[in-house]
Amino acid sequence: MSNYIIDNQYIESEELKNIFCSGQLISLGENALKAIEKSYDFLQRQIQNPHRPVYGINTGFGSLHRMRIKPENLQQLQENLVRSHACGTGSELDTRTVKLMLLLKIITLAKGYSGVQPATIQRLTDFYNNGITPVVYENGSLGASGDLAPLAHLSLPLIGEGEVRINGKKISASEMLERFGWQPLRLQAKEGLALLNGTQFMAAIGILNVWQTEKLDLWSDLIAAASLEAYDGRIEPFSEVIQHIRPHKGQAETARRIRIILQDSAIIHAEKEHVQDPYSFRCVPQVHGSVKHYLGSVKHTFTVEINAVTDNPVIDVEGGQIISGGNFHGEPLAIGSDLLAIAVSEMANISERRTYRLISGKRGLPPYLTPNPGLNSGLMIPQYMAASLVNQNKQLAVPNSTDSIESSNGQEDHVSMGANSVLKTAKIIENTKFVLAVELLTAMQALHFRNKASAERIQQFLEPYRQRVPFMENDTVLYDKIDTIVEIFNQTDITELRQLIA
Repeated sequence: MSNYIIDNQYIESEELKNIFCSGQLISLGENALKAIEKSYDFLQRQIQNPHRPVYGINTGFGSLHRMRIKPENLQQLQENLVRSHACGTGSELDTRTVKLMLLLKIITLAKGYSGVQPATIQRLTDFYNNGITPVVYENGSLGASGDLAPLAHLSLPLIGEGEVRINGKKISASEMLERFGWQPLRLQAKEGLALLNGTQFMAAIGILNVWQTEKLDLWSDLIAAASLEAYDGRIEPFSEVIQHIRPHKGQAETARRIRIILQDSAIIHAEKEHVQDPYSFRCVPQVHGSVKHYLGSVKHTFTVEINAVTDNPVIDVEGGQIISGGNFHGEPLAIGSDLLAIAVSEMANISERRTYRLISGKRGLPPYLTPNPGLNSGLMIPQYMAASLVNQNKQLAVPNSTDSIESSNGQEDHVSMGANSVLKTAKIIENTKFVLAVELLTAMQALHFRNKASAERIQQFLEPYRQRVPFMENDTVLYDKIDTIVEIFNQTDITELRQLIA
């Protein structure tokens, strides 16, 4: 497989996903190298004038911007910045996410607005291609002035400090440099600031959240269709005319998928005694469709961000100027991530309600879906667990972006809290996997009690799960069944799910 050439092209979400998930190596193209060199050379010429103050280059940072730095201390200034800002806490970020942070940092620095030396971007590229992931901690970013603490930890190994992981093993950065025969970089003017100012922590976790939600969206529609069959539900709420007279695209797409999945279902198309289903079944197009709508909006926001220049100040070579701006502010990501958190929380919320209906002993189904209720509790308690996770999600879905805490002695007086938003959204997504797994377990069990044929696509969808989680005649340990369902989902490629609704 040839290297993917980063040459300052616009990278769509799917393209980035293919590069990253395939393990493709990367290299810098001719356009990117020229832009990097021009930006670096321009900056070096500008700093020859010691009397001209330029923020973060020959001044202090934040509220210390009035402090002038002597020319002989410019390198020390940048290295001090990286050291002093590496104060993250909490759990270590997983290596997959750190690797994506590296890729996004390379993409933004390669655009030639940051004034970094070519050697710095090349070293980051070497890290990426050799599977070297700096140890980065989850907590510490306010999501404005850049993801300072996480990006400081990402950058420490460039100067031979901090820790990295290689093939899962944690070693010191100095040991890593020795192993590869590299020297620590001496950061040039502005380089520490360019490395630390940016939104790559938020953007990496956020785009991973988007990719996970895209897969969950497909899974939730398939599971809802299985539950509708299991509950002996009605197909009329999914008809084209209902969607046509309220033409939200996500709603129409959800209904279309359900119709396709269930088109040959003997259960669904049998004559019904009941004339109406509860909202958790009848309103799947409206609720799942809303998830699709906001997912699309958030995906666009994060795709723009992965292609953006988000450090400060910006080196405008063409305009012959160095501009201190605010592209590091994570407000678009914070609000977008909060919207995604709410949407995925609702996906779990309605899923748990369908589970509750399936175990309620109605529509010809036994209580708790066990052949011998009373002696057996059946699937009583998985619904409890799902309800507990839904409660967690509801609390986590409170927006982070509506809060701001002043920092840097008032100079940074409004922050986005976007880093906390993407972290909590990742937790909501993980919770929702297990809520949907409980619904899938419940639907599989309920379908056993139906005496008509299930839809062909439902049978195909459920086959890998049924092979490992068979029908339960009597009570058995359930946590491993739920874990198995989530494991199968994690291992299933999104294209397999798409084929089931094609």
